[in-house]
Amino acid sequence: MRHQKVINHLGRTSSHRKAMLANMASSLILHKRITTTTAKAKALRTFVEPLITKSKEDSTHSRRMVFSHLKDKLAVAELFREVSPKIAERPGGYTRILKIGNRIGDNADMCVLELVDYNVNMLGGETTKAKTTRRKRSTKKKTEGIEEHAPTAKTGAEKVKKSKAPATKPTDTAEEAAKE
Repeated sequence: MRHQKVINHLGRTSSHRKAMLANMASSLILHKRITTTTAKAKALRTFVEPLITKSKEDSTHSRRMVFSHLKDKLAVAELFREVSPKIAERPGGYTRILKIGNRIGDNADMCVLELVDYNVNMLGGETTKAKTTRRKRSTKKKTEGIEEHAPTAKTGAEKVKKSKAPATKPTDTAEEAAKE
């Protein structure tokens, strides 16, 4: 029976499992998204979410506690500088698991584990979409533009008529030359 057996050992020794989870957590914090198996992602989620919660309070003690788990100075610095201000108001649930199918080699169930506040596509598009303007003109601008540019429109039309007359003669001579 499996009563009270919470930890998934992932087929590894205790030291190997702790080192693997620390490395995966560092990669998740630095890259904001990793691709892994679903079993490892579920184990990593229980490992990294308490660390993110500890990073909300930026003190020497909390930095040392997080460093004792991660063992990576760059990941700790990134967690306290970039990630924790962004998730400060979130009460929990800092990661998201998106299943992407099975791996070709061994048919393992694969997924993407990502930090919730860093997926730009799922945030509603507020940060990705720039404000677009419509290219439609109002009638007020059209009437003002006609009054201002009326003299130039006549001269432009006269220029078009003058330029069309000489352009047709060389093509006629080219066609006659082609016939001969």
